[in-house]
Amino acid sequence: MKEKLIDLFEYTYHFNQEMIKVISENLEKVDEKMISLINHTLNAQQIWNSRVLREASFEVWQMNPFENLQEINHQNFKKSIQIVESSDVDQRIEYQNSKGTKFENSIFEMLFQAINHSTYHRGQINSLLKQNGIAPILTDYIFYKR
Repeated sequence: MKEKLIDLFEYTYHFNQEMIKVISENLEKVDEKMISLINHTLNAQQIWNSRVLREASFEVWQMNPFENLQEINHQNFKKSIQIVESSDVDQRIEYQNSKGTKFENSIFEMLFQAINHSTYHRGQINSLLKQNGIAPILTDYIFYKR
């Protein structure tokens, strides 16, 4: 299970980097929504990591300096891998969401949420890229594995 989670985080890291790259290469064509979504995507992974590690977290819709996004993505990746390698992924953790409501989930569920959430928002960004005349990135997992 841990090997598969690591593989999925490598996939997530790779395509987050590709999204940041295509946005940075087309800054004159991108809109605020794309910038907001890529920030939100990275923020969410940082938040899920911080819930597991009991660390300070970003805000859900926090806007980070664009030049910091690659480093944020890299730090997210390193922390996610650290969690996978050093944790019992079946362990349940209590945490609060951004509205202060308490929940309890397994580390696996929390990490998979971060991966799935990233995939969802990369799809939204791809749609916006296409609407703005920018070629979307093929981000399907199977293309990554080929």
